Amino acid sequence: MNSTSIKLIVLTLLAVFPIDTLQADPPEYHAVKAKLLKPRQGIGNALEKLKSEAEVRVAYLGGSITAANGWRVKTTKWLQSAFPQAKIHEIHAAIGGTGSDLGAFRLAHDVLQHHPDLVFIEFAVNDGGRQPEAIWDSMDGIVRQIWKSNPQTDICFVYTFRVNYEKELRNGDNPRAASAMELLADYYGIPSINVALKIAKLEQQGKLKFISETPVAEGIVLFSRDGVHPLDAGHDIYTEVIADAIRQMETTAQPVDHSSKLKQPFVTGHWSDAKMIPLESSMLSGNWKVLPAENVLQKRFGGRMGQIWEADDPGSKLTFRFRGSQAALYDLLGPDGGQVQITVDGKPHAKLTPRFDSYCTYHRIATLNLAAGLDPQQIHTVTVEIDAAQPDRSPVAFRLKNPEEELKTAKYQGTRIRVGKIMLRGELVP
Repeated sequence: MNSTSIKLIVLTLLAVFPIDTLQADPPEYHAVKAKLLKPRQGIGNALEKLKSEAEVRVAYLGGSITAANGWRVKTTKWLQSAFPQAKIHEIHAAIGGTGSDLGAFRLAHDVLQHHPDLVFIEFAVNDGGRQPEAIWDSMDGIVRQIWKSNPQTDICFVYTFRVNYEKELRNGDNPRAASAMELLADYYGIPSINVALKIAKLEQQGKLKFISETPVAEGIVLFSRDGVHPLDAGHDIYTEVIADAIRQMETTAQPVDHSSKLKQPFVTGHWSDAKMIPLESSMLSGNWKVLPAENVLQKRFGGRMGQIWEADDPGSKLTFRFRGSQAALYDLLGPDGGQVQITVDGKPHAKLTPRFDSYCTYHRIATLNLAAGLDPQQIHTVTVEIDAAQPDRSPVAFRLKNPEEELKTAKYQGTRIRVGKIMLRGELVP
């Protein structure tokens, strides 16, 4: 075979398998030993800017532990005091109750448009119920999106604590979600900080209680009320561990161009193509309307979701077509939420999908999964139609003082569906 033939074969393979989808061997999950810090290639780019008189944008992508005014705010304050010459801007990109699966879709809007120099990623608790392979798909997608946007941006994984994680940590191992992330971090040279390990060690030493209904003895730190969300003292411990880790990395880390790491992904199913697309009126039928700027829900959630659309008439539909493998809606759950019939390529889902659950004493951002694992080369049609009946409200009853009466109030009546954006892995087809 001559050189011209070989070249043609290589070009053909690259056309069929783009360079960012090639992978030598699929990873195999195993538990990874826990350490407070694994510096790997560090955060040299960010540290170089922190030591200068530059503007430094630090993003915090995570769930409710990061959304709280705790380690995120305290770490930003510490960075400003440790590097007073820098002008630090905090990018708050955390949403309670969400994991890296939503994170991959909202990354561009919540993080990348702000041009971060450093991104802390905290999803080890909220990804705790997912399989390693699913975690790799979304986390690999997040990493690759960040470096495609700017290969000079540094990334650092942060592993936080929840009760039951101590079982593995006491044996020196990471829990499953953190272990999965560690395998990916090893592959890309991403540093990781394990604040959960510090909490577990302090408890073993008798210096901390994870949770207590009664006052703890003097000198003992009460970590949380629920075993997950730290009290202020718990956030202080997180911040101290992170600050110490940054100081350690400061002694060894060098600036790195991360672009070469994109040549071969950790997993071929990475969600680097995840995106969000605003709704258009042409997709809607029925009594859909945009929430006005002064609406309380638009004020509260519009910063994340963009323009929110609302409908409540039975039979009102959202219909769109796309070429790709996965689709979902970025929507709201709430006490007046309805339920919908989802139809994909002419096949209705076997059950109605409620936009209400056991937490719905209030409204919150959620994800309505529509389809996954579709043929990415085919055009798919998705319809979401509001059902005439409201979903069962009883799952929330245990949170109410007088459920029999409260569930009859106007707050818990309705078939309302509220949607911000379409989440796609693929491209919208007009």
